[in-house]
Amino acid sequence: MRIRSLIAVFATAMAGVLGASSGAVASPVTPYIIGGGTVSSAPWAAAVFSNGSFTCSGTIIASQWVLTARHCLGGTMSVRVGSVNRSSGGVTRTVSATYSRYDLALMRLSSSVSTSYVTLASSNPPINSTNSIYGWGMTCYSGCSASTQLKTASVRVTSTSVTDAYGGQAIRSTRINGNAWRGDSGGPQFYNGQQVGVASTADGQSIQNYGSVAYNRAWIRSVSGV
Repeated sequence: MRIRSLIAVFATAMAGVLGASSGAVASPVTPYIIGGGTVSSAPWAAAVFSNGSFTCSGTIIASQWVLTARHCLGGTMSVRVGSVNRSSGGVTRTVSATYSRYDLALMRLSSSVSTSYVTLASSNPPINSTNSIYGWGMTCYSGCSASTQLKTASVRVTSTSVTDAYGGQAIRSTRINGNAWRGDSGGPQFYNGQQVGVASTADGQSIQNYGSVAYNRAWIRSVSGV
């Protein structure tokens, strides 16, 4: 997803931002969450499209607001909300306006969506805590496409003092039973039922950096009212 073709970070040690699937404005996605398992229900999930092609993952935080990654923005944006299948089900909306700060982005939808919205965290998760990540990204390091069905995996937090692709505070975690990769960009990381992060960069093997929701909480509220 910019984990859209991962931006090089860690002095190019990380493969890049989690990017888009093939056909999108971003570089082709390779695997969706590598490892982990599939999800049967996620009414808050938002698949993000650029010019009609899948590019990133995201979450709906209020009736007209979707949270994703800044590097996912480009072209004519739209979303599918409330389906674990990024190609069918749920409801679709076009995006009427976008706002960004560091590697977080808020997309205002053309009309409201009635569903279950995520709860945003006001503090970062503890070091060593077990968190859950979600996304439609690639399922292998190379040679495969983005997942059609939403996936999830467990990760362990190792730091909250790293940066995302645009210099904002980020949460770093390592693989427990799966890790994020291209196409997972913009997808959520949850701790205790609240969204704590937005997928930004990853190495495709174990490490991923998620932009901190808590660090950007005041900005999110000022734009969306949430």
